[in-house]
Amino acid sequence: MRSLLCILALSLGQAAEPNILTPEEKASGWRLLFDGKSFQGWIDLSTLQPPGRSWTIEDGCLKATAKPRIREDLFTTESFGDFELAFEWKISPRGNSGVKYRIQDRFFIDERRLLTGRFLRFEDLANDSIRSRATPRAQATQEYIVGFEYQVIDDEGHPDARRGAYYQAGALYDMIGASQPAAKKPGEFNQARIVVRGNHIEHWLNGVKVVDGDLDAPETLARAAKRWTAESPIYKALATQPKRRTPIALQNHNDEAWFRSLKIRPFK
Repeated sequence: MRSLLCILALSLGQAAEPNILTPEEKASGWRLLFDGKSFQGWIDLSTLQPPGRSWTIEDGCLKATAKPRIREDLFTTESFGDFELAFEWKISPRGNSGVKYRIQDRFFIDERRLLTGRFLRFEDLANDSIRSRATPRAQATQEYIVGFEYQVIDDEGHPDARRGAYYQAGALYDMIGASQPAAKKPGEFNQARIVVRGNHIEHWLNGVKVVDGDLDAPETLARAAKRWTAESPIYKALATQPKRRTPIALQNHNDEAWFRSLKIRPFK
């Protein structure tokens, strides 16, 4: 009996290790997206010029760096349709990040143009930038990604999260609010899941289903229209979703954030 308990304890300990798949997960169709030591399976931004310095690998994690030269999200090399994604994340104090899916577009923005007084809001600058596509990467401060975002944030310390449930950890950012606070303190790893089946989504955080809704629900699209305006190409891309198989991206939002144990089970 003692030997059996030792074997069981060893098995459970191995299952808790980051960046591995258990035999049960492999048998259920799960795939590992990050091996804990390289950018294999991800677009390596260090190969781009000029270097943006947005991402590094640290202690078995994909790490978003603070205040990089160019804010760039980290994309998987593969595209996915419907899927279940499991991952662990932790955030720095007062930090902000996210995980993006159903990505419809991407373009560069020079946020220094906000200082000219021409644009009242960031959204106005983004709408202008997507229409003109006139900002080259070398002159950009960030690459903006049009897609749906699982919010990763310090709920207590970041001012965006204090705006309410639409901006708190686990929310579909600005579109479907988190049903309740479920995040751990900054510096502690959280367990997260995203489930996408058609337009129906679920967001899970530390065993709590914090979002259960539809990307094309009238109330969801109303939130997007309020932010971007109904005539915006950003809103139209989110509302119509011409792309249904897209990469998954980890967001750099100027703050340190860590991601590990990224596992996906494609449905189709």
